[in-house]
Amino acid sequence: MEWTRDEFADAVTRHSRRMYRAARSVLDSGADAEDAVSQAILQAWQSLDKLRDREAVGPWLVRIAVNCAYALRRRQGRVVPLDGLTQEPAAPEPVRYDGLWEAVSALPPERRAAVVLFYYEEMPVGQIAKCLGVPAGTVKSRLARARKQLKELLQGQEGGYGTI
Repeated sequence: MEWTRDEFADAVTRHSRRMYRAARSVLDSGADAEDAVSQAILQAWQSLDKLRDREAVGPWLVRIAVNCAYALRRRQGRVVPLDGLTQEPAAPEPVRYDGLWEAVSALPPERRAAVVLFYYEEMPVGQIAKCLGVPAGTVKSRLARARKQLKELLQGQEGGYGTI
């Protein structure tokens, strides 16, 4: 059965928040995440005939958004901004994480994506693996390393979050 434009629009509306959060977990800026989601919606519309199971539209859209976010991140990695560079590197200032989300945002993109999809989107490990295009064991190790890193980042801070 073919999708109508309205059915597709409804599916995108239902899952757009998940798509944004997944893209945002990979990218450093909300504007970039919005760009990735826009690109994902366009790609999804163009590839809609490849979706076999209508019930799987949510994870399918999230996966496309994650792929678009990674593609945007790769393109951004090729640009080296030279504005504001100083001759002498400044001493790094200690970073204080006022909340869990700030600490999650400080994780490397691969770990951050796994954490957001697992804890915020409540996706099972198998679905995250499909979404990120990695084995389930890789997702589990990223989650374990992320929990350890988050614990280290948040440990000893006022109003710490205890065990993670």
